Amino acid sequence: MAAKLKRELTLLNVFCTATGAMISSGLFVLPGLAHAKAGPAVIISYLLAGLLAMTGMLSQAELISAMPKAGGDYFFVMRSMGPAIGTVNGLIIWLSLSLKTAFALVGMAAFTAMVTSLDIRLIAVVLCLIFLAVNLVGVKEAGRLQVALVFGLLVILAGYIFRGLPMVEVLHFKPFAPYGFRPVLATAGFVFVSYGGLLGVSAVAEEVKNPARTLPLGMMLSLLTVMLFYTLAVFVTSGVTDASELDASLTPLSLGAGSFMGRTGVIVLSVAAILAFVSTANAGLMAASRYPLALARDDLLPPAFKRINSRFHTPHVSLMVTTGFIAVVLFLKLDMLVKVASGVLMLTFLFSCLCVIIMRESRLQNYRPPFRSPLYPWIQIAGIIGCSVLLYSIGFEALLACAGLIAFGLFMYWFFGRIRATREYALMHLVERMTSRALTDHVLETELKEIIQERDEITKDRFDVLVEGCEVLDLEGTMEADDFFKVISNAMAPRLDIRPEAFLKLMRQRETESSTVLGPHLAIPHIVIEGADRFAILLARCSKGIRFSANAPSVNAVFVLTGSKDERNFHLRALSAIAQITQTLDFQKRWLEAKSLEGLRDVVLLGERRRHVPPV
Repeated sequence: MAAKLKRELTLLNVFCTATGAMISSGLFVLPGLAHAKAGPAVIISYLLAGLLAMTGMLSQAELISAMPKAGGDYFFVMRSMGPAIGTVNGLIIWLSLSLKTAFALVGMAAFTAMVTSLDIRLIAVVLCLIFLAVNLVGVKEAGRLQVALVFGLLVILAGYIFRGLPMVEVLHFKPFAPYGFRPVLATAGFVFVSYGGLLGVSAVAEEVKNPARTLPLGMMLSLLTVMLFYTLAVFVTSGVTDASELDASLTPLSLGAGSFMGRTGVIVLSVAAILAFVSTANAGLMAASRYPLALARDDLLPPAFKRINSRFHTPHVSLMVTTGFIAVVLFLKLDMLVKVASGVLMLTFLFSCLCVIIMRESRLQNYRPPFRSPLYPWIQIAGIIGCSVLLYSIGFEALLACAGLIAFGLFMYWFFGRIRATREYALMHLVERMTSRALTDHVLETELKEIIQERDEITKDRFDVLVEGCEVLDLEGTMEADDFFKVISNAMAPRLDIRPEAFLKLMRQRETESSTVLGPHLAIPHIVIEGADRFAILLARCSKGIRFSANAPSVNAVFVLTGSKDERNFHLRALSAIAQITQTLDFQKRWLEAKSLEGLRDVVLLGERRRHVPPV
């Protein structure tokens, strides 16, 4: 069996991975450039960008809680819109994160120059190798390093804000928007890349403990924290420095700290900037390496990329290739490529919003996100429109570069992945639903079921095993109870080596003794047969209803249990399991909406209940 990625990241690790990846150039380099474009209203630009990022974050949080797999964004785009768009999305995000990581390392040049005269690129290459070693040893170790870096950074930033707030001068905010509103909107697109760290969380989703709860909570806490620090830090910086100095500065926070803390403030904020860039680089390498892994798992890249180290449980091939690419990029000019990273991020958030709409409207029964985006579909519509507007505002050259990356992704899919990868995706189910044409084999439903079982750490017990192999019936029209008993007698008797007539007699006797109907739409006929070590289950749905009696004229869900006397204890456990599954609020809805026999089986297998797994 191939080695798997280990679930070792906690809520703290998720928070620090996203936060550390977001607080870098967006705060320590861009505010001065952004202030030159929008004036003091740059504060509004950061808020607008953060609010728009929230629409993508809420969509991503829902999708990742449903499908916490490596290469999260790529994974759910692939399962929503197919392998062609999935390949494009996976490759451009990998490229974007790798470039952002390289930019973070090179971005330290303005700050390390205050400490050393060594070539920044040599320092960056050494740091790349250090991060590679840490990430190869394990995601837990990389996560610990990230926690230390982020908390050191947040402490320094909090000190800067609290010391700087009393020094803010109102005159520095007049005029507030000297160039009008349109530059404020365009600047929001310019600084949007500041929120790209959210991609890092989805990339390592498969390695997070209790992902259904941890991922959405960690993403929300991180985004709110970063928005708060961005807004306050940019407010302080704009309020303590002259516009002429700030507009020309590539070290805006150090400039602001120098105005009220002197040389000590410049050094402290420069150290904070270095911590920020290092944390971004570490998180970026960790996240970027998971995309080639996910693409290779779906046969869209060569199989070498999906190898996982059997000792450390890390994707060592993908890590080494990603590190090599970053090291090469360090020696190139990154100006335009960094702008492209912002455009790619907007495309990714736009795809996330589209994916939520497709997954929900396809009505896949095994799409079960524990976290659901609020205000659906308005949040998603706002995200799609907002990302489209900002994408248009970033400029023709950046749009052209994004188009080139998309063409590269399509090229890779057409000449490599197309002939190897055949994946069912949600858009097919949506078309199937709208046209009433059979286009799918429900393979995606099976994959989603397996993901839920892995996500919720469901260990199969004997009841699960029996349900997986049991007879399932989907009956049409209305039916009398006795006619139903005849149908199930013919279905179950051969499995139990009993004559159908004898089985039917036992079913009639049981129903005569007392009704097996437990609710308006539920019945659990159960009988005891001769012999030993014999037990069988049958699941049946009758959408129009089975008439058991005048008090139960329309039973839709029937669970038939048959066992020998020595199976009495398990018989009671099976009854208890069915009772727990059918008492959930959404059971009846899921049962009636299941599209196939396997869908009916999945409703039971994924039902919430206590499992009885014997100790190993």
